[in-house]
Amino acid sequence: MNFRLLALASALFLSQGTAGEVPENFRRENLIAWCIVPFDAAKRGPAERATMVKALGMRRVAYDWRKEHIPTFEAELQAYRNAGIEMTAFWSGHEDAYPLFRQFEIRPQIWKTLPSNEAPTQEGKVIKAAEMMAALAAKCMENRLTLGLYNHGGWGGEPANLVAVCRELRRRGFVDVGIVYNFHHAHERIDSWAEDLELIKPYLICLNLNGMVKDGPEEGRKILTIGKGDHEQEMIKTVVVSGYDGPIGILDHRNETDTEETVRENIEGLEAIFKQARE
Repeated sequence: MNFRLLALASALFLSQGTAGEVPENFRRENLIAWCIVPFDAAKRGPAERATMVKALGMRRVAYDWRKEHIPTFEAELQAYRNAGIEMTAFWSGHEDAYPLFRQFEIRPQIWKTLPSNEAPTQEGKVIKAAEMMAALAAKCMENRLTLGLYNHGGWGGEPANLVAVCRELRRRGFVDVGIVYNFHHAHERIDSWAEDLELIKPYLICLNLNGMVKDGPEEGRKILTIGKGDHEQEMIKTVVVSGYDGPIGILDHRNETDTEETVRENIEGLEAIFKQARE
């Protein structure tokens, strides 16, 4: 990021004014809590989780689950409704969940890893990946839901490939398909973040933040609190400069920690980044 963009980023941060210390999509109440279900060391149930999210001053959740959580899908939705929390996204989709979405009259995004494949050419890889996602895209279209192609490493995690498959699925008539991009699966792309964001922004339906260091996974620092890395501050400034005003997620994703503590640390780290920009 060059000096001119850095200056513009700081100006944009400062221009938020006293009425709101951070851009609207970065404000605590608008952030999306992600990876807070199977990764919670406290093993909270639906009602406890809803209480936790509300106590943190948040009101949006992206729901990740494992097999043992299937019987409590309805209880989760009811707990969120009771607490005034929105389920904005649901991991991978599930046949038991779609009727509940209709029952509760919600339309969460469905997030799914874009798969890599061994087709011999780039064009072939794009077509094959689109074919692998087509059944879920059709299910989403049937239920009037948006499908989010989720970067999770490998060929399927490359921004250009996410965009190419998104375009191919839209060409096939699946118009409600976008990209969910995760900092924690993109440590190796820190240097190209400005270019990557420009490429994916027209398709971006959620951006999940993380502390960022080069060689993070190799150093055992793949999941890192926001503000504890070396690069996320400049990457977030790039997001502000770009004008992206869509959903922003923060995550737990640590089996060994209490989700409430981890999410709070990420919120405070993010708020500190904006505070520093004003000083």
